Amino acid sequence: MPVTPPPVTWPDHPPTLMSRLGTRALRLIGWTPVLAPPPARKLVACVAPHTSNWDFWPGIFWVWATRSPVKFVAKHSLFRFPAGVFMRAVGGVPLDRRRAGGNFVDAVVDMIAAQKEIMLVVAPEGTRDRTEHWKTGFYYMALEAGTPIAVTVLDWGRRRVGVVGYVQPTGDIEADFAAIRELMRGVKAHTPADFGPIVPRPADPAKTGG
Repeated sequence: MPVTPPPVTWPDHPPTLMSRLGTRALRLIGWTPVLAPPPARKLVACVAPHTSNWDFWPGIFWVWATRSPVKFVAKHSLFRFPAGVFMRAVGGVPLDRRRAGGNFVDAVVDMIAAQKEIMLVVAPEGTRDRTEHWKTGFYYMALEAGTPIAVTVLDWGRRRVGVVGYVQPTGDIEADFAAIRELMRGVKAHTPADFGPIVPRPADPAKTGG
């Protein structure tokens, strides 16, 4: 008889009925949850590829299965009742950019600092359609907060979902993106044609003086 692998959960978060149900749901649809041992209690997770609404189900089942402290930020207007109930239930945190002084990255860094543990998830493609670069907000959040980047995949080729490794941002964005690309080698999107290259968005010359 095949041996069922033990549940994969966040450190010090033992399996619960909900996590076992999440793991069971993933296995029923043919997916495997993965969670490389986290090097820290606070992480910024770049989640990719995100090319379909169908990515939601393996993603949310993975959160339930692993009991990871997943959070995501969204504009505060999305948290009005009744939608706000669901948003908070799946880890949403409202952020009013006006109160944050318009600096989204700094506001998120402050939020990370206030948490005991957190995996802040960001979809760096920013769209389900093909894009030729990734937005870099997640990178600068991790750099400024001093947290590792959790490279998190929705791999429809091998039917695996979760964190495959970590990159500690150094400030050398090209080198750090090369490390992310290596961890994501062979990952396939739900809609492969919509999965573009893993490269940082070019700097705005107006902001860099170029």
